[in-house]
Amino acid sequence: TISSVADNFTLSQNYPNPFNPSTKITYSLPKSGNVSLKVYNELGKEVNTLVSAFKNAGTYEVTFNAEALTSGIYFYSLKADGFTNTKKMLLIK
Repeated sequence: TISSVADNFTLSQNYPNPFNPSTKITYSLPKSGNVSLKVYNELGKEVNTLVSAFKNAGTYEVTFNAEALTSGIYFYSLKADGFTNTKKMLLIK
């Protein structure tokens, strides 16, 4: 956990973007609950599950390593307590 309790659910743009081979994704939870953070390819196929667990309220940072993936556009999606947000990232090798 990076900081104190957040006011609302947030999913930040990954940094750096474009990236190779790893990038950081930050998200915030205003309350505890089950969290899912997954990465999908352009076709919508799931390629990685970064988080699938119960998390306490707070701000979290996850490092996504895409060494095994090919260059291209990927999407990452956060689902928690009815909140869903998806953002785009670019892997350049």
